[in-house]
Amino acid sequence: MTNLQRLHDEQGQSPWLDNLTRSYLRDGTLARFVADGIRGVTANPTIFAKAIEGSHAYDDQFTSLVRQRRPIVEAYWKMVVDDVVDALKVLRPTFDSSAGGDGFVSIEVAPELARRVDATIAAARKLHEQIAQPNLLVKIPATPQGVPAVQAMIAEGRSTNVTLIFSLDRYREVIDAYLSGLEAAVEAGIDLDSVHSVASFFVSRVDTEVDRRLEAIGTDRVAAMRGKAAIAQARVAYEMFTQRFSGSRWERLAAAGARVQRPLWASTSAKDAAYPDTLYVDSLIGPDTVNTLPESTIAAFDDHGSLGRTVDADIDGAHDVLRELAAVGIDMGDVGRTLEDAGVDNFHESFSHLLGVLDAKAQTLQSR
Repeated sequence: MTNLQRLHDEQGQSPWLDNLTRSYLRDGTLARFVADGIRGVTANPTIFAKAIEGSHAYDDQFTSLVRQRRPIVEAYWKMVVDDVVDALKVLRPTFDSSAGGDGFVSIEVAPELARRVDATIAAARKLHEQIAQPNLLVKIPATPQGVPAVQAMIAEGRSTNVTLIFSLDRYREVIDAYLSGLEAAVEAGIDLDSVHSVASFFVSRVDTEVDRRLEAIGTDRVAAMRGKAAIAQARVAYEMFTQRFSGSRWERLAAAGARVQRPLWASTSAKDAAYPDTLYVDSLIGPDTVNTLPESTIAAFDDHGSLGRTVDADIDGAHDVLRELAAVGIDMGDVGRTLEDAGVDNFHESFSHLLGVLDAKAQTLQSR
Protein backbone atom coordinates (compact mmCIF):
# COMPACT_ATOMS: atom_id res chain seq x y z
CA MET A 1 0.00 0.00 0.00
CA THR A 2 1.10 3.55 -0.67
CA ASN A 3 1.20 6.12 2.11
CA LEU A 4 -1.77 7.80 0.43
CA GLN A 5 -3.80 4.60 0.66
CA ARG A 6 -2.77 4.07 4.27
CA LEU A 7 -3.67 7.67 5.09
CA HIS A 8 -7.25 6.88 4.18
CA ASP A 9 -7.52 3.26 5.31
CA GLU A 10 -5.73 3.64 8.64
CA GLN A 11 -6.42 7.26 9.60
CA GLY A 12 -9.68 8.17 7.86
CA GLN A 13 -8.21 11.12 5.97
CA SER A 14 -8.80 11.49 2.23
CA PRO A 15 -5.91 12.72 0.08
CA TRP A 16 -7.01 14.76 -2.94
CA LEU A 17 -4.90 16.07 -5.81
CA ASP A 18 -4.68 19.85 -5.95
CA ASN A 19 -4.33 20.10 -9.72
CA LEU A 20 -6.21 19.34 -12.92
CA THR A 21 -4.82 19.52 -16.43
CA ARG A 22 -5.98 18.12 -19.74
CA SER A 23 -2.67 16.34 -20.24
CA TYR A 24 -3.26 14.43 -16.98
CA LEU A 25 -6.59 13.30 -18.35
CA ARG A 26 -5.21 12.29 -21.73
CA ASP A 27 -2.04 10.48 -20.70
CA GLY A 28 -3.52 8.60 -17.75
CA THR A 29 -1.67 10.54 -15.04
CA LEU A 30 -4.86 11.29 -13.12
CA ALA A 31 -5.96 7.65 -13.32
CA ARG A 32 -2.56 6.58 -11.96
CA PHE A 33 -2.86 9.02 -9.07
CA VAL A 34 -6.26 7.54 -8.26
CA ALA A 35 -4.85 4.01 -8.41
CA ASP A 36 -2.15 5.11 -5.92
CA GLY A 37 -4.66 6.46 -3.43
CA ILE A 38 -5.82 9.91 -4.55
CA ARG A 39 -9.54 10.15 -3.81
CA GLY A 40 -10.56 13.52 -5.25
CA VAL A 41 -9.42 16.52 -7.28
CA THR A 42 -9.55 20.23 -6.61
CA ALA A 43 -8.77 23.10 -8.93
CA ASN A 44 -9.13 26.88 -8.92
CA PRO A 45 -8.83 29.73 -11.43
CA THR A 46 -5.05 29.90 -10.99
CA ILE A 47 -4.64 26.17 -11.62
CA PHE A 48 -6.79 26.31 -14.75
CA ALA A 49 -4.96 29.40 -15.99
CA LYS A 50 -1.61 27.62 -15.69
CA ALA A 51 -3.00 24.50 -17.33
CA ILE A 52 -4.50 26.30 -20.33
CA GLU A 53 -1.68 28.81 -20.83
CA GLY A 54 1.11 26.29 -20.28
CA SER A 55 -0.08 23.52 -22.57
CA HIS A 56 -0.89 22.97 -26.24
CA ALA A 57 -3.51 20.40 -25.23
CA TYR A 58 -6.25 23.05 -25.49
CA ASP A 59 -5.19 24.57 -28.81
CA ASP A 60 -7.41 22.51 -31.12
CA GLN A 61 -10.54 23.03 -29.06
CA PHE A 62 -9.84 26.73 -28.59
CA THR A 63 -9.25 27.19 -32.32
CA SER A 64 -12.57 25.50 -33.04
CA LEU A 65 -14.38 27.68 -30.51
CA VAL A 66 -12.85 30.86 -31.94
CA ARG A 67 -13.89 29.87 -35.46
CA GLN A 68 -17.41 29.38 -34.14
CA ARG A 69 -17.25 33.01 -32.98
CA ARG A 70 -17.69 31.99 -29.36
CA PRO A 71 -16.85 34.77 -26.86
CA ILE A 72 -13.54 34.33 -25.03
CA VAL A 73 -15.16 33.88 -21.61
CA GLU A 74 -17.52 31.30 -23.04
CA ALA A 75 -14.59 29.47 -24.65
CA TYR A 76 -12.77 29.42 -21.31
CA TRP A 77 -15.72 27.89 -19.49
CA LYS A 78 -16.28 25.33 -22.23
CA MET A 79 -12.67 24.11 -21.90
CA VAL A 80 -12.77 24.06 -18.11
CA VAL A 81 -16.13 22.29 -17.90
CA ASP A 82 -14.95 19.65 -20.38
CA ASP A 83 -11.92 18.92 -18.18
CA VAL A 84 -14.07 18.70 -15.08
CA VAL A 85 -16.55 16.35 -16.77
CA ASP A 86 -13.71 14.06 -17.87
CA ALA A 87 -12.20 14.11 -14.38
CA LEU A 88 -15.58 13.29 -12.85
CA LYS A 89 -15.64 10.13 -14.97
CA VAL A 90 -12.21 9.09 -13.68
CA LEU A 91 -13.29 9.65 -10.05
CA ARG A 92 -16.80 8.20 -10.36
CA PRO A 93 -15.75 4.64 -9.36
CA THR A 94 -14.26 6.09 -6.15
CA PHE A 95 -17.51 7.95 -5.49
CA ASP A 96 -19.58 4.83 -6.03
CA SER A 97 -17.37 2.46 -4.03
CA SER A 98 -17.23 4.89 -1.08
CA ALA A 99 -21.02 5.45 -1.14
CA GLY A 100 -20.47 9.13 -1.79
CA GLY A 101 -17.67 9.57 0.69
CA ASP A 102 -15.06 10.59 -1.88
CA GLY A 103 -14.50 10.77 -5.63
CA PHE A 104 -15.24 14.48 -5.97
CA VAL A 105 -14.02 17.05 -8.47
CA SER A 106 -14.37 20.77 -7.77
CA ILE A 107 -15.00 23.67 -10.12
CA GLU A 108 -15.03 27.26 -8.86
CA VAL A 109 -17.40 30.06 -9.72
CA ALA A 110 -15.83 33.00 -11.55
CA PRO A 111 -13.58 34.97 -9.19
CA GLU A 112 -15.13 38.33 -10.02
CA LEU A 113 -18.31 37.13 -8.29
CA ALA A 114 -16.68 36.70 -4.87
CA ARG A 115 -18.29 39.87 -3.46
CA ARG A 116 -21.75 39.38 -5.02
CA VAL A 117 -24.27 37.12 -3.31
CA ASP A 118 -26.97 36.77 -5.97
CA ALA A 119 -24.50 36.44 -8.84
CA THR A 120 -22.60 33.71 -6.97
CA ILE A 121 -25.82 31.80 -6.32
CA ALA A 122 -26.82 32.03 -9.99
CA ALA A 123 -23.37 30.95 -11.22
CA ALA A 124 -23.14 28.02 -8.79
CA ARG A 125 -26.63 26.86 -9.72
CA LYS A 126 -25.79 27.08 -13.43
CA LEU A 127 -22.64 24.96 -13.02
CA HIS A 128 -24.56 22.32 -11.08
CA GLU A 129 -27.29 22.21 -13.72
CA GLN A 130 -24.83 22.23 -16.62
CA ILE A 131 -22.64 19.41 -15.31
CA ALA A 132 -25.27 17.52 -13.29
CA GLN A 133 -23.06 14.83 -11.77
CA PRO A 134 -23.39 13.60 -8.18
CA ASN A 135 -19.63 13.82 -7.50
CA LEU A 136 -19.36 17.49 -8.50
CA LEU A 137 -18.53 20.12 -5.91
CA VAL A 138 -18.94 23.76 -6.88
CA LYS A 139 -16.45 25.96 -5.06
CA ILE A 140 -17.69 29.17 -3.47
CA PRO A 141 -15.25 31.53 -1.68
CA ALA A 142 -15.98 32.06 2.01
CA THR A 143 -16.24 35.83 1.70
CA PRO A 144 -18.95 37.68 3.64
CA GLN A 145 -21.01 37.51 0.44
CA GLY A 146 -20.05 33.92 -0.32
CA VAL A 147 -21.26 32.49 3.00
CA PRO A 148 -24.97 33.22 2.38
CA ALA A 149 -24.54 31.84 -1.14
CA VAL A 150 -23.25 28.60 0.41
CA GLN A 151 -26.31 28.42 2.64
CA ALA A 152 -28.58 28.95 -0.37
CA MET A 153 -26.87 26.21 -2.38
CA ILE A 154 -27.03 23.68 0.46
CA ALA A 155 -30.71 24.56 0.97
CA GLU A 156 -31.27 23.58 -2.68
CA GLY A 157 -29.41 20.31 -2.14
CA ARG A 158 -26.40 21.37 -4.22
CA SER A 159 -23.01 20.03 -3.07
CA THR A 160 -20.45 22.70 -2.28
CA ASN A 161 -16.75 23.17 -1.59
CA VAL A 162 -16.41 26.28 0.56
CA THR A 163 -12.99 27.71 -0.24
CA LEU A 164 -10.60 30.42 0.95
CA ILE A 165 -11.22 29.97 4.69
CA PHE A 166 -8.40 31.57 6.67
CA SER A 167 -9.81 32.24 10.13
CA LEU A 168 -11.74 30.55 12.91
CA ASP A 169 -14.43 33.24 12.87
CA ARG A 170 -15.13 32.69 9.20
CA TYR A 171 -15.05 28.92 9.65
CA ARG A 172 -17.70 29.23 12.36
CA GLU A 173 -19.89 31.17 9.90
CA VAL A 174 -19.35 28.50 7.23
CA ILE A 175 -20.46 25.71 9.56
CA ASP A 176 -23.55 27.71 10.54
CA ALA A 177 -24.37 28.29 6.87
CA TYR A 178 -24.08 24.57 6.17
CA LEU A 179 -26.27 23.55 9.11
CA SER A 180 -28.88 26.20 8.31
CA GLY A 181 -28.86 25.16 4.67
CA LEU A 182 -29.42 21.53 5.64
CA GLU A 183 -32.31 22.52 7.88
CA ALA A 184 -33.91 24.39 4.99
CA ALA A 185 -33.30 21.38 2.72
CA VAL A 186 -35.13 19.14 5.20
CA GLU A 187 -38.10 21.51 5.12
CA ALA A 188 -38.04 21.34 1.30
CA GLY A 189 -38.09 17.55 1.36
CA ILE A 190 -34.60 17.16 -0.17
CA ASP A 191 -32.70 13.90 0.35
CA LEU A 192 -29.83 14.98 2.59
CA ASP A 193 -27.75 11.91 1.78
CA SER A 194 -27.10 13.42 -1.67
CA VAL A 195 -25.76 16.70 -0.24
CA HIS A 196 -21.98 16.85 0.16
CA SER A 197 -19.70 19.60 1.37
CA VAL A 198 -16.15 20.31 2.46
CA ALA A 199 -14.82 23.43 4.15
CA SER A 200 -11.43 24.33 2.66
CA PHE A 201 -9.33 25.75 5.49
CA PHE A 202 -6.07 27.18 4.11
CA VAL A 203 -2.97 26.40 6.12
CA SER A 204 0.53 27.28 4.93
CA ARG A 205 -0.42 30.77 3.78
CA VAL A 206 -1.34 31.55 7.39
CA ASP A 207 2.23 30.84 8.50
CA THR A 208 3.57 32.93 5.64
CA GLU A 209 1.57 35.97 6.74
CA VAL A 210 2.02 35.48 10.48
CA ASP A 211 5.76 34.85 10.11
CA ARG A 212 6.02 38.10 8.13
CA ARG A 213 4.34 39.98 10.95
CA LEU A 214 6.50 38.29 13.59
CA GLU A 215 9.63 39.24 11.70
CA ALA A 216 8.44 42.85 11.62
CA ILE A 217 8.19 42.79 15.43
CA GLY A 218 11.71 41.40 15.52
CA THR A 219 12.17 40.40 19.17
CA ASP A 220 13.70 37.17 20.46
CA ARG A 221 10.40 36.26 22.08
CA VAL A 222 8.47 36.24 18.81
CA ALA A 223 11.19 34.50 16.80
CA ALA A 224 10.34 31.22 18.53
CA MET A 225 6.71 31.54 17.38
CA ARG A 226 7.49 31.27 13.67
CA GLY A 227 5.87 28.35 11.90
CA LYS A 228 3.39 27.57 14.68
CA ALA A 229 0.30 29.63 13.87
CA ALA A 230 -1.12 27.66 10.96
CA ILE A 231 -1.09 24.23 12.56
CA ALA A 232 -2.38 25.58 15.86
CA GLN A 233 -5.27 27.34 14.15
CA ALA A 234 -6.12 24.30 12.03
CA ARG A 235 -6.15 22.04 15.09
CA VAL A 236 -8.50 24.43 16.87
CA ALA A 237 -10.65 24.43 13.72
CA TYR A 238 -10.83 20.64 13.93
CA GLU A 239 -11.88 20.93 17.55
CA MET A 240 -14.63 23.29 16.42
CA PHE A 241 -15.66 20.77 13.77
CA THR A 242 -16.02 17.97 16.31
CA GLN A 243 -18.01 20.21 18.65
CA ARG A 244 -20.39 21.63 16.05
CA PHE A 245 -21.09 18.29 14.38
CA SER A 246 -22.39 16.80 17.62
CA GLY A 247 -25.22 17.62 19.98
CA SER A 248 -28.96 17.88 19.42
CA ARG A 249 -28.97 20.17 16.39
CA TRP A 250 -26.62 17.94 14.44
CA GLU A 251 -28.23 14.73 15.64
CA ARG A 252 -31.57 15.81 14.17
CA LEU A 253 -29.91 16.45 10.81
CA ALA A 254 -27.90 13.24 10.94
CA ALA A 255 -31.11 11.30 11.60
CA ALA A 256 -32.48 12.82 8.39
CA GLY A 257 -29.46 11.52 6.46
CA ALA A 258 -27.10 14.50 6.63
CA ARG A 259 -23.36 14.09 6.19
CA VAL A 260 -20.76 16.11 8.09
CA GLN A 261 -19.04 18.93 6.26
CA ARG A 262 -15.46 17.69 6.38
CA PRO A 263 -12.60 20.11 7.03
CA LEU A 264 -10.34 20.18 4.00
CA TRP A 265 -6.75 21.27 4.60
CA ALA A 266 -5.75 23.39 1.62
CA SER A 267 -2.46 25.08 0.76
CA THR A 268 -0.50 22.27 2.40
CA SER A 269 2.79 22.57 0.55
CA ALA A 270 5.47 24.17 2.72
CA LYS A 271 6.11 27.69 1.43
CA ASP A 272 9.18 28.23 3.63
CA ALA A 273 12.14 26.02 2.69
CA ALA A 274 13.19 25.98 6.35
CA TYR A 275 10.12 23.90 7.21
CA PRO A 276 9.80 20.14 6.53
CA ASP A 277 8.20 19.49 3.16
CA THR A 278 5.45 17.36 4.72
CA LEU A 279 4.84 19.60 7.75
CA TYR A 280 1.26 20.52 6.85
CA VAL A 281 0.34 16.92 6.09
CA ASP A 282 2.05 15.13 8.98
CA SER A 283 0.66 17.59 11.54
CA LEU A 284 -3.02 17.47 10.51
CA ILE A 285 -3.88 13.80 10.09
CA GLY A 286 -7.19 12.60 11.47
CA PRO A 287 -10.60 11.15 10.64
CA ASP A 288 -13.30 12.94 8.65
CA THR A 289 -10.79 15.28 7.02
CA VAL A 290 -9.39 15.88 3.54
CA ASN A 291 -5.92 17.08 2.57
CA THR A 292 -5.37 18.53 -0.90
CA LEU A 293 -1.84 17.99 -2.14
CA PRO A 294 0.18 19.26 -5.10
CA GLU A 295 2.31 16.69 -6.89
CA SER A 296 5.53 17.60 -5.08
CA THR A 297 3.92 17.14 -1.66
CA ILE A 298 2.36 13.85 -2.73
CA ALA A 299 5.79 12.55 -3.72
CA ALA A 300 7.36 13.76 -0.47
CA PHE A 301 4.61 12.31 1.71
CA ASP A 302 4.63 8.97 -0.06
CA ASP A 303 8.40 8.83 0.41
CA HIS A 304 8.82 9.93 4.03
CA GLY A 305 5.53 11.18 5.47
CA SER A 306 4.26 10.22 8.91
CA LEU A 307 1.00 8.34 9.38
CA GLY A 308 0.01 8.84 13.01
CA ARG A 309 -3.08 10.74 14.08
CA THR A 310 -2.05 14.31 14.85
CA VAL A 311 -4.94 16.65 14.07
CA ASP A 312 -6.18 16.68 17.66
CA ALA A 313 -2.81 16.27 19.38
CA ASP A 314 -2.15 18.79 22.16
CA ILE A 315 -5.24 20.94 21.68
CA ASP A 316 -4.38 22.87 24.84
CA GLY A 317 -1.01 23.68 23.28
CA ALA A 318 -2.73 24.91 20.11
CA HIS A 319 -4.89 27.29 22.13
CA ASP A 320 -1.76 28.44 23.99
CA VAL A 321 -0.06 29.29 20.68
CA LEU A 322 -3.00 31.43 19.59
CA ARG A 323 -3.05 33.21 22.96
CA GLU A 324 0.70 33.85 22.76
CA LEU A 325 0.34 35.29 19.28
CA ALA A 326 -2.42 37.61 20.47
CA ALA A 327 -0.26 38.68 23.40
CA VAL A 328 2.50 39.91 21.08
CA GLY A 329 0.05 41.77 18.85
CA ILE A 330 -0.80 39.25 16.12
CA ASP A 331 -4.50 39.65 15.30
CA MET A 332 -5.49 36.35 13.68
CA GLY A 333 -8.78 37.83 12.53
CA ASP A 334 -6.90 40.51 10.63
CA VAL A 335 -4.53 37.87 9.25
CA GLY A 336 -7.56 36.00 7.93
CA ARG A 337 -9.08 39.08 6.30
CA THR A 338 -5.76 39.99 4.68
CA LEU A 339 -5.33 36.50 3.24
CA GLU A 340 -8.96 36.32 2.11
CA ASP A 341 -8.61 39.56 0.16
CA ALA A 342 -5.32 38.41 -1.32
CA GLY A 343 -6.78 35.05 -2.29
CA VAL A 344 -9.73 36.61 -4.09
CA ASP A 345 -7.44 39.13 -5.81
CA ASN A 346 -4.97 36.45 -6.91
CA PHE A 347 -7.69 34.30 -8.46
CA HIS A 348 -9.13 37.36 -10.22
CA GLU A 349 -5.71 38.34 -11.56
CA SER A 350 -5.07 34.82 -12.86
CA PHE A 351 -8.48 34.72 -14.51
CA SER A 352 -8.08 38.16 -16.11
CA HIS A 353 -4.56 37.36 -17.28
CA LEU A 354 -5.67 34.14 -18.94
CA LEU A 355 -8.58 35.85 -20.69
CA GLY A 356 -6.08 38.37 -22.06
CA VAL A 357 -3.83 35.58 -23.32
CA LEU A 358 -6.78 33.80 -24.93
CA ASP A 359 -7.98 37.04 -26.52
CA ALA A 360 -4.55 37.59 -28.08
CA LYS A 361 -4.55 34.03 -29.41
CA ALA A 362 -8.03 34.52 -30.83
CA GLN A 363 -7.00 37.69 -32.65
CA THR A 364 -4.02 35.90 -34.16
CA LEU A 365 -6.23 33.03 -35.34
CA GLN A 366 -8.82 35.38 -36.80
CA SER A 367 -6.17 37.32 -38.73
CA ARG A 368 -4.95 34.24 -40.58
